[in-house]
Amino acid sequence: MATYILWNLVLSASSVIVAFGCWKLGQRVWRNLRSPLRALPGPKGTSWLYGNVKDISNLDNPVLHCEQWVGQYGTTLKYKGFLFSDRLFTMDTRALNHILTHSNDYQKPSRVRYTLSRIFGEGVLLAEGARHRQQRRIMNPAFGPAQIRALTDIFFAKSIKLRNVWSTMTVASEHAARIDVIPWLSKMTLDVIGLAGFNYDFDTLNATGKSNELNQAFSLLLSASQQTRILPRLKAWIPLLRWIVPSDRDRKIDAAQKTIGHIGSQLLHDAKAAVTSSHGDEKGSSIEKSSLKGRDLLSLLVRANMATDIPENQRMSNEDVLAQVPTFLVAGHETTSAATTWALYALCLRPDIQTKLREELLTVETETPSMDELVALSYLDAVVRETLRLHAPVHGVIRVAMKDDILPVDTPFTDKYGVVHNGIKVSKGDPIFVPILAINRSEAIWGTDAKEFNPDRWASLPEVASQVPGVWGHLMTFIGGPRACIGYRFSLVEMKALLFTLVRAFEFELAVPASDIGRRSAIVQRPFLRSDPRNKSQLPLLVKSYCKTSGLL
Repeated sequence: MATYILWNLVLSASSVIVAFGCWKLGQRVWRNLRSPLRALPGPKGTSWLYGNVKDISNLDNPVLHCEQWVGQYGTTLKYKGFLFSDRLFTMDTRALNHILTHSNDYQKPSRVRYTLSRIFGEGVLLAEGARHRQQRRIMNPAFGPAQIRALTDIFFAKSIKLRNVWSTMTVASEHAARIDVIPWLSKMTLDVIGLAGFNYDFDTLNATGKSNELNQAFSLLLSASQQTRILPRLKAWIPLLRWIVPSDRDRKIDAAQKTIGHIGSQLLHDAKAAVTSSHGDEKGSSIEKSSLKGRDLLSLLVRANMATDIPENQRMSNEDVLAQVPTFLVAGHETTSAATTWALYALCLRPDIQTKLREELLTVETETPSMDELVALSYLDAVVRETLRLHAPVHGVIRVAMKDDILPVDTPFTDKYGVVHNGIKVSKGDPIFVPILAINRSEAIWGTDAKEFNPDRWASLPEVASQVPGVWGHLMTFIGGPRACIGYRFSLVEMKALLFTLVRAFEFELAVPASDIGRRSAIVQRPFLRSDPRNKSQLPLLVKSYCKTSGLL
């Protein structure tokens, strides 16, 4: 009898899933049939399930497909997404500006929010509408110039600690030490976001670091995000499957999230306990906003959570505060470590640029300059800009139209029927790919050498570059509009501090042929070795101390 009941339950659940899946599929087919994107030219899908998406993800450099399509079909086109849905792709900067500045009308798709929430949690990165505006308004002061200026000493302290670790490794080597720089840069940036974000020193650069468990959790999340499998995509599309069909991947991600959540809860508990202790133990005692000090992000969030003189609509709940911890722990260190990895890679390919940069850095008499002194180094700034142009950590983002709309364009385009259009029509539900890296590498914007690493270009930019709708540097790297990267100043100064410290101290060469280095995109783009069957992210460099009579080392 029990078996019969169980069998009926399984059949009923399966019927519900199949029915729901058919309904969602029907929705998608109907939307495709009525979408104006049908009239756009574009490549044929190579898979009824993945469309063109798997082709892109299987490439060493996912932007190559985009550049090939633009050359074949023009700057405004469509390509096939999951289950053969049409996705808009446009290089028109006016259209992209419209999408980015109208963030309520162009949001992250629900399935993307679910997938990213498994990695980043439910913080400001994934909030939409009024909730996003509230969280952003509260957190903006933590990432302003004055705050970053106060955090610069943390950036240098951890950069110097990494330098010292590598110095020990090079001393132990007869010539140059072979170092895979990725895990070391990741440790350093995790230590920085721990202190600057949460006033907590993970101290991962020590052999007895306290965050081995946390690093393992991050590694698991990153490896899981690299997998292009059908079940995770179906779960993002059909919510019922998330509960009914657990997988080993889900269990591992849940365990990793539990680890990160536990650490986040402890950080929040300690921060609130410190506030309570400093204000006495009397229940109901008022806590004024001005009395809550601290330069880290968590102090700001606790102030918005606990201060009794803040209006209710400007306060953050415990849940919202806790949600920011995994968001900034992951996003706050992965992007900067990836960008610095690519900067060292680019400097290895161009030793002349590496030498020129080192000469500028060695003109500074101190190993811990202020933020203003760091920003004043023009060639360092050009190297960072060029790295973030050519090697943007995130190659693109997805948005979905929340209403029928017409995107304005700078340049009229012709559809596949030969009709010329002065705007791009989109229907509610149409997905749109924002091509960060393709815009950053566009020859129409940056010139015929757009795919070359050339910091000197920043001395005289093409006028058309001013039309790129990015929040910084005429680049799409940090996107733009209300949802532009909140931490871009933090990332820039941290990256400059790292390069300042490392390039002054060491000379870098590739430890493998350049042809052996590919790139793979998960949360961020990272290098890997084609010759390594493990296919793990890595960048082995030959590192040797730079000898100078000034006695810096």
